Amino acid sequence: MLKLIHTADWHLGQTFHGQERHAEHRAFLDWLLDTLVTREADALLVAGDVFDVVNPSLRAQELLYDFIVAAHERLPMLDIVLIAGNHDSGNRIELPAPLMRRLRTHALGRVSWLDDGTLDAEHLLVPLTDAAGETCAWCLALPFLRPAEVTGHSLAVDGNEGEPRNDYVAGISRVHEQLIEAARKRRSPGQALVAMSHAHLHGAAVSEASERPIVIGGEESISAGLFPSDIAYVALGHLHRAQQVGEARIRYSGSPLPLDFSEVAYPHQVVEAVLEGETLAATEAIPVPRPVAMHRIGPAPLDQVLAELETLTDDPTRPRERWPWLEVRVSLTAPVPDLRAQVEAALEGKALRLLRLERRLPQFEGEEAPERVDLEQLGPRKLFERTWETRWGEAPAAEVMADFGRLLQDVLDADGEEAIGENRS
Repeated sequence: MLKLIHTADWHLGQTFHGQERHAEHRAFLDWLLDTLVTREADALLVAGDVFDVVNPSLRAQELLYDFIVAAHERLPMLDIVLIAGNHDSGNRIELPAPLMRRLRTHALGRVSWLDDGTLDAEHLLVPLTDAAGETCAWCLALPFLRPAEVTGHSLAVDGNEGEPRNDYVAGISRVHEQLIEAARKRRSPGQALVAMSHAHLHGAAVSEASERPIVIGGEESISAGLFPSDIAYVALGHLHRAQQVGEARIRYSGSPLPLDFSEVAYPHQVVEAVLEGETLAATEAIPVPRPVAMHRIGPAPLDQVLAELETLTDDPTRPRERWPWLEVRVSLTAPVPDLRAQVEAALEGKALRLLRLERRLPQFEGEEAPERVDLEQLGPRKLFERTWETRWGEAPAAEVMADFGRLLQDVLDADGEEAIGENRS
């Protein structure tokens, strides 16, 4: 028997509307470690988006490495396998890999190709062992696949035209097929196959606001048919809502913490999967306790919102880092200039952190549609400023623009672009 704990989408280092969440992430990792010990887990699978940005802070990296060291100290035979997601830098994930292997941790960030054009599958196959050190399964650890990594090696045949076709989805399919074939050859009778991938599967439910299709138009989504029946369990990451896709063996664990107010009602969890020989014997969703409460008020008229705010209570003796997060959505018939002041007055003396105040005004019949914007010409900085002004009725503060600039730089760094200048959008 082999017992796996499947989790994903930690997003370590995430700032929530400008507020740090290190206390929440540390509380989750402490709980996860205790759960691994209590459940006597043999392996931990982390299916991508370990960090929130490609250049995570030192504190975010410290959270990860402290956890790995502590897990090895308490469970010396625990295998940890983590892959890079679309929020991660594959190179950064793999950089400490030689050191982490000494702690039975395998970090996979990128795919590579051999001189003959075939996938370097050995790099992505990780043995999973039981408490006695016997290999009971093989993990097919497939990090998030960026187009540049697969489209140059994705020669496929279009069934209608009979001509070669080269695209992202074909490349992803080819990688899966070659990796599964290599795993079949590598395993011995009685050993299970476990696939781990960071991807968007057809038919899976996407979060309201905190995630988006990786490729515009949804063409990046892949079929669950890429995981044939001899794959005992498929541990997925990327979508924050915990769910199975078609079969109980194909699952998103979901994120352990809400990453947006739209996720406040999600069943945040990790998944325990038990393998018997080559097959999946059982799965169990393990709820993750929420270290910081999250309240979402409205949308409702202002009087109703203020009344609901009056009823909110919490323990004022808690450390501020454990005060609940709050989003307020107010439906208005006309602008209210002192709206924020009224909301803040209702919260005075309460141990709550107001992160977001949304004003919703009606659009009347015959009203002109908002001005259309040429996104290419406007550029990301101006687009952000205009969107902020539309939502909040004022220009973003300097510190907000500084945070946006750092995030934009992370994106540019990932693409190999230079630092942002004052005149650059």
